[in-house]
Amino acid sequence: MASFPRFRFLAIAVVFHLVYIYSIFDIYFVSPIVSGMRLFQVERPESSPAPADRLVLFVGDGLRADKAFQSHPEPYPKSDDDLIPRPLAPFLRSKVLEHGTFGVSHTRVPTESRPGHVALIAGLYEDVSAVTTGWKLNPVNFDSLFNRSRHTWSWGSPDILPMFQHGAVPGRVDAFTYGAELEDFSADALVLDLWVFDHVKDFFAEARTNSTLNDALRQNKIVFFLHLLGLDTTGHSYRPYSKEYLHNLKVVDQGVEEIVGLIEDFYGDDRTAFVFTADHGMSDWGSHGDGHPNNTRTPLIVWGSGVAKPQIYPGEVAPGHDEFSSDWNLDHVRRHDVAQADVAALMAYLIGTEFPANSVGELPLSYLTADLKEKAEASLVNARGILEQYRVKEEKKKMTELRFKPYKPLSDKGLEPDSRLAHIRQLIETGSYEEAIEESAALMKVGLGGLRYLQTYDWLFLRALVTVGYLGWVAYSLTVVIDVHVLHGRLQPSRTLFGTLVSSSVLTALYASFVISKSPLTYYAYALFPVFFWEEVYARRESLLEGRKELFGHVKSAASLASLLFNCAVYVGVIESLALGYIHREILTVLFIIGAFWPLAYGFSFLHKHAALSVTWFLSCIAMSTFTLLPAMKTENVNLIMVGGALMVIAGVLYLVFEDFVLADFTWSEKPSSEKNHVSRTLVGIQIGLTLLSMVVTRSSALSLQAKQGLPRGNQITGWIVLVASLLMPLAYRLQPNNHYMHRILVIFLTCAPTFVILTISYEGLFYIAFSAILVSWVRLEHAVFKFSSPARSPSTPSANAAVRAGATAMTNGSTTGPAQKPPLENEPTLGSPFRPLTLHDARVALFFFVLLQAAFFSTGNVASVSAFSLESVNRLLPVFDPFSQGAMLILKLLIPFALISANLGILNKRLGVAPSALFMVVMAISDILTLYFFWVVKDEGSWLEIGSTISHFVIASLLCVFVAALEGVSAMFIAGVEVGDDVAKVAENGAAAEVLLERTNEAVEQLPAVGSNDDAVGK
Repeated sequence: MASFPRFRFLAIAVVFHLVYIYSIFDIYFVSPIVSGMRLFQVERPESSPAPADRLVLFVGDGLRADKAFQSHPEPYPKSDDDLIPRPLAPFLRSKVLEHGTFGVSHTRVPTESRPGHVALIAGLYEDVSAVTTGWKLNPVNFDSLFNRSRHTWSWGSPDILPMFQHGAVPGRVDAFTYGAELEDFSADALVLDLWVFDHVKDFFAEARTNSTLNDALRQNKIVFFLHLLGLDTTGHSYRPYSKEYLHNLKVVDQGVEEIVGLIEDFYGDDRTAFVFTADHGMSDWGSHGDGHPNNTRTPLIVWGSGVAKPQIYPGEVAPGHDEFSSDWNLDHVRRHDVAQADVAALMAYLIGTEFPANSVGELPLSYLTADLKEKAEASLVNARGILEQYRVKEEKKKMTELRFKPYKPLSDKGLEPDSRLAHIRQLIETGSYEEAIEESAALMKVGLGGLRYLQTYDWLFLRALVTVGYLGWVAYSLTVVIDVHVLHGRLQPSRTLFGTLVSSSVLTALYASFVISKSPLTYYAYALFPVFFWEEVYARRESLLEGRKELFGHVKSAASLASLLFNCAVYVGVIESLALGYIHREILTVLFIIGAFWPLAYGFSFLHKHAALSVTWFLSCIAMSTFTLLPAMKTENVNLIMVGGALMVIAGVLYLVFEDFVLADFTWSEKPSSEKNHVSRTLVGIQIGLTLLSMVVTRSSALSLQAKQGLPRGNQITGWIVLVASLLMPLAYRLQPNNHYMHRILVIFLTCAPTFVILTISYEGLFYIAFSAILVSWVRLEHAVFKFSSPARSPSTPSANAAVRAGATAMTNGSTTGPAQKPPLENEPTLGSPFRPLTLHDARVALFFFVLLQAAFFSTGNVASVSAFSLESVNRLLPVFDPFSQGAMLILKLLIPFALISANLGILNKRLGVAPSALFMVVMAISDILTLYFFWVVKDEGSWLEIGSTISHFVIASLLCVFVAALEGVSAMFIAGVEVGDDVAKVAENGAAAEVLLERTNEAVEQLPAVGSNDDAVGK
């Protein structure tokens, strides 16, 4: 395959998958934000003020609901009495028991700070893709409680406050933030919360002497927002069950108590409402982002002006409690759970502002002290706001649809929004307040259903279009594989006027509908790919027919057909099991145990000849099978890190000691001089030294961070030097290259070893050893199987060479008196053709590669969960919070196994004599079977865990193809100039040409008797 067509194929693969990854956001997660709505608020006479003049919002970033309400021993005990479990948030607990209403606020995924705060303050659930636009600024100017307020003052993180400041009316929101350098994971995160509390105290102290500020603070409809990031930072560093996290909670409780006392003293009235909650929770391993219940359940405590007092049920379990709250010792106090967006509606009602324009929250009436009439009025306003969003969205959808189908529950006779609102108004005026509240609640549910209907209006069409696109890609990629790597391009695409007209007509019709409906530009791309793919498949239909003969021509007997069907069933079963492996990692354990016995399939003679290799493969598979049985979520274990690093060093030393034995099976095209060999060994020694140094600096840094002594500057500098130097070491080998494939594999292994040590927190280093071992065993075993299964391909067979030479001569210089010779096919391989064609047996190699690719993902964790990453490792290099840089380091660690597998597959390609891109292209085709499956099971409603997992599964499955395309280039770079060490690759290089020429020779010989007098001569 020419380099340009190969590059074109890989480029199409990458662009197609990146575009189609975005399809789930166009289908399942369309932004709910629209503009042009009227705003509504509870109308009151001037003599009846709002329930509160001001509101104070405390957000404990990363605070789990259970940790806020449970009792714990004193985190830093000074006596035996401190070991008795007691509330660490006694002030907040007192508000639950005596002054306010409490419950659990349930968040949606992704459980990150940005979408959590948007839901709390704006009352809307942003589409999931919005989290990728950044944490600090909002991509659209959405409305929020702060924008509805008369003025808002906020203190906290520079990652949260600016997006609400810039999204509001200019000058309406003041944001006081600390510097990003203060978010240091190696330091005590208490400083973040203390900074907020101290600056709020200074703010009110200034107000006592600043008349302008004092006057501003005396107005109504004002909001104070305190963003407390310390808990989140501490949880990431030490876990939410650590004494540091619990102590941070205690400090927050004391700080909230001081601020509440300060504000009450400043105003001297009871016209302040207080809300304490969190943006998201935190998992036991110190992460968040996915839909695990520990991440989606946050505390909500509301007290003060306009807020209902606690409902006490002495001696019995109050409504709302379940097993989750059984150990809070609050069973006698009624628990009121809400959705996170409901908090925005609650806060807007308390200070008497309009509900935020895009708010979908339902006002939790149980939190209010209002009478039934007030609650009925508030519920009606809440319903009008939601229906207003439906009205605007419906009008916009009508303008872009040729035949719009309205939402039945809001369009049938007597069910129109205006009619239902008028009915509720009539109920209120006649004093039927409870019935009005019920009708309003029902109408809100219908309105939210209408919004849901409009959100999913185009689902059926888009999902069908994307499905056809994925199926088209699978068909196109397999067709290209057959055309290029089975037939070696000897058949050219056959394009017809019919095919061009059909594809052009379909594309024109689709684009015309997109223009009329004013569809996004992405829709045009979704339509372009399937039309292009299926047109290409149709144009290469002759290649498919010829490829079927090449691949399945030998399947003639019933036994061979049964064998083929059995193998197909096994392959499909393995791929389906990998889909389940995204959820149940243990499935990979089963696959590795089964794979350990693979050499048995070739009989005793093969095992006898390759006993050591077979045993190595068996032990490597068993070692790999253990990792998916270990916990995916790990805590830092310095001893395991050191064991892994020591094994990496031992592997390098053993290579130096037994280098001659390791390279014994290698026939050098040009043996390196003793000087070159000395240089090569010296460089290996340097790499081993860098691995040792990484162990030393990692141990020192980890212990220092665990002792909360911070990251020593020298350790940080040394760590970066080791990391960069190790990654640049392969360049040094270019001075005196050693092209043996085993040496090249060792160089790559040692290149990544220091990085894996530095960025490891537990048993990942052991996985790195086992994974490297199984890859080397796989390459050598596949090569042995190839030699064992293909004895007839040896070019040393005189009869074969003679036949080929005779056939070539006969075909080239055949008789001029006989019938016309069969013309050579275009681009037919000759004896100089560099690669052999793919066969059905190569499908097994691609399947093994695909399984190993999954193992690289899931053996050390469940990366289908975005909360599977720990920041403890990157803190050894980047202790200051920087999500993008720290994320890049985590991704670097994640990609290392893929670098190994790409290099080994590239070497295997050479040893088997197939084209470098051949097996990669096969995997790119079959991988989308998983992608299509995960596309159809994506959920945007249900449990938060299901939503987050399905999104992650689809994205990872889609990116696998992009990974494979990228790995093809990485592989070419890693193995440039490598020598595989025997004649088998050369056999494979000429195998295709020899087989084709031999077949053509036989055809020519069969036709030669018709020539007459030359029969005997030519026959000989």
